[in-house]
Amino acid sequence: MRQIVLDTETTGLEPKQGHRIIEIGCVEIINRRLTDNTYHQYIQPDREIDEGAYEVHGISNEFLADKPRFADIAEDFIAFVNGAELVIHNAPFDIGFLDHELAMLDPVWGKMSDHCRITDSLVMARKKHPGQKNNLDALCKRYEVNNARRELHGALLDAELLAEVYLSMTGGQEALALSAEGSESHEGVVSPVRRIDSNRPPLSVIRATVAELEAHQERLGKLGEACIWKRGEAEEA
Repeated sequence: MRQIVLDTETTGLEPKQGHRIIEIGCVEIINRRLTDNTYHQYIQPDREIDEGAYEVHGISNEFLADKPRFADIAEDFIAFVNGAELVIHNAPFDIGFLDHELAMLDPVWGKMSDHCRITDSLVMARKKHPGQKNNLDALCKRYEVNNARRELHGALLDAELLAEVYLSMTGGQEALALSAEGSESHEGVVSPVRRIDSNRPPLSVIRATVAELEAHQERLGKLGEACIWKRGEAEEA
């Protein structure tokens, strides 16, 4: 089970207004374990960053001036996430921007949903904690994930924090589903329960020897008439 926790930073809030992605951060989870495999890329957007967006992530136009464009990194990015389940907090925002970037390249790229399965961790958090704050900072506090480094938003840092939150938030939510090959639970967690192979040879039966039976009867005789085992044998007779 391969999952990729993903986050992006952008020049603004709306791709329909020409805003672009400027940073992508991805963290890999395999079988609910964080690996050291990550993807991180800054991107030159060919447009100015809105002041409000700059205040959120602190990434400047000058910093991005020599960075590659999305067209230059698209192939490597799709190769990294292809076939995985993407876990994204407020997925419609990030997926909307990624789909917009792909559409600007060539129709052959399709949409992110053509390459990955998408899970919105914000929807999961709202179901689990209705009526409460469910932004990343609130979830870090709730699940005791240290976010002291998060003075500003950053795609890779936020993906790392979300990965820890997601694993904590989904811990223990396992639905057992048996199959002929074994059993897997919800979120891809493998259950220790396995079906017994019906084709295996029967267990051997070891019967008591004559001497062992005689020793047993002798022991029962010493227990007297109140012995429940003797009553049972009499009833069977």
